[in-house]
Parts: sequence; C-alpha cells; structure tokens
Amino acid sequence: MSLSEKNQLMHLTKDLLRSWNETRRVWKDDKAESFERTYINELESSVNRAIHGMEKLDTILKKVRQDCG
Repeated sequence: MSLSEKNQLMHLTKDLLRSWNETRRVWKDDKAESFERTYINELESSVNRAIHGMEKLDTILKKVRQDCG
C-alpha cells in the first residue's frame, strides 16, 4: 500500500469517526451503544490492524526489492 493510500484510509476513517461522534450526540439509547460496540469500535480496531500490517508488508517489500534489485 502506498503512503497516499494509507493516508487516505486513515483520513476516511477519521471522517467516519467524526461523523459518528456527531451522530452520537443525538442518538443516545441502548441501540446506539450496541451499534458502537459492534461496528464502530470493531471498524476502528480493524483499520488500525490493517494499517499496521500494511506498514510491515511495505517494509518487507522494500527489503525484497533491495535484495533482488
């Protein structure tokens, strides 16, 4: 994943979380809490793990290119 793609993923995730926080100001029932636990928290965690994995993969690919180039 290129730096710009990683930055785009991070930016889009931040936008979504910002929108969720705005929604959460008016949606205050048990369903909102359930939705947040089930989807929002998991999404944020998954995106963070994906970005970390992509960074590790990028490091490996750079090393392979150096060794084989």
